[in-house]
Amino acid sequence: MIGQLILRNVIRNRKSNGIIVLLIGSITFLFFVGNSIIGRTVQSMRDAFVNGITGDVVIEKAGDVTMNLFGANMPVVDEYFSMPVLPAHDALVGIISAEAGIAGMTSQVSGQALLDFGSYRSPALLCGVEPETYFPLFPSIELVEGRFLQGGEFGAMISKEKALAVERATGIYPGVGENILLTSAGNVGFKIRELPVTGIYQYKNAGQFMNEIVITDVQTARVLTSIQVASSDAEAGEGAATLMIPAVDDLFGEGSFSTVPDADEELSPEMVSSFLTASREAMPVQAVGGDWNFIIVRLQKRLFSSAAPFIAALNKKLAPYGAVAVHWQIAAGQSATMMIILQTLFNSGISLVSIVGIIAVINILLISIFKRKREIGTIRSIGAADGFIRSLFLGENFVLSCVSGIAGVVAGYLFFRIINAMYIAIPNTLIASLFGGAVLHIEFFPQSAAAAVVLAVILGLVSSMYPVEEAVRMEPAAAIRNLGA
Repeated sequence: MIGQLILRNVIRNRKSNGIIVLLIGSITFLFFVGNSIIGRTVQSMRDAFVNGITGDVVIEKAGDVTMNLFGANMPVVDEYFSMPVLPAHDALVGIISAEAGIAGMTSQVSGQALLDFGSYRSPALLCGVEPETYFPLFPSIELVEGRFLQGGEFGAMISKEKALAVERATGIYPGVGENILLTSAGNVGFKIRELPVTGIYQYKNAGQFMNEIVITDVQTARVLTSIQVASSDAEAGEGAATLMIPAVDDLFGEGSFSTVPDADEELSPEMVSSFLTASREAMPVQAVGGDWNFIIVRLQKRLFSSAAPFIAALNKKLAPYGAVAVHWQIAAGQSATMMIILQTLFNSGISLVSIVGIIAVINILLISIFKRKREIGTIRSIGAADGFIRSLFLGENFVLSCVSGIAGVVAGYLFFRIINAMYIAIPNTLIASLFGGAVLHIEFFPQSAAAAVVLAVILGLVSSMYPVEEAVRMEPAAAIRNLGA
């Protein structure tokens, strides 16, 4: 019986109810569309980073400042900031390997350098890797030219975008076999290395800054970042070109070149290249042991829908070693965390709009209840209890809320279809990377749709609380006095 009364009242009061549906439906539409767009960018960013450079979980040295793969996530007051080295790397590998659900794991040395090729100079991000474990872990890395870096090989791989940038600046394409120059700075001076290009690569969906990555052998990265090799008292790569400011003369002293230049002879690029080549040949390609900045882990998707439980359990075991496991969004840096902030700000704005909507719906419901005094009083006069009145009005508003939520989601879905059918081109490469392509395409996310309907129901029921209590407090005598009105 009460169900029939609810449906009858919803239809009979369709004018005021239509305004309520429009208000809640509009809020639902904004919530659904906004979170679907943000969800699409987060998904594209996740695919780009997880399948390209960060994996699902990254293990780094514990500290006051969280680290991404190429620096601190907060500004660090230091002229030269160096990446912290993982303590007890081999022990950490053993702990992680014993965990269930590991799909793959690799270690990485990270840093920053200047890339020089002819007249071209640009900042670059260094990834010193073990090729045997690194490339199988990241299916997003696709070979364009040459070959992947091999284990024990001295060389570098640059992105196709970086190679094209070099060609635009110099007119020369840095193809396979060409040499590039990497220069890094530190508290004690700067270091330079000349490396042959072994391959050109690209990411299936390159996220922000990913095209700036230069993948090198791990020994080169250790030299450029001044990491001490654990198995030796000497710095990694002693034969590398280390230019110490207090000892510049040592670089050009006897034995630095195969042909010692005269004192009055001007230093030339050819002479520096000769020195670098001689240093490289004198240096062992792969040192035994070594230190790392990060351990990168991929999880089996069938066992982990979220990395959070794995990280929480692993951190208890890593804490005694001074290491910590972090989510891919932290390892990806500001570009990923900004999306979390953006989503939070958007939903905060929706919360403010919802408050305004709730106030408007309350006023509409109060007016509706005032107009239905006779109906309410008549029902009360024939013995209807407070619970019946409360259930009647809450039921009506629940139906309206569900209709509003569904209408908002359907409107949002149609909006997506219209936008996708227009094939809108995205000219900005950064925005294109966020949406996973050069053409704007918004996907339907069932989770966002369900959340939008739940939001509509919550808005409707919260708006009903005060008006319903007003209806319950209405006396039968008040309705009887209005029977002739």
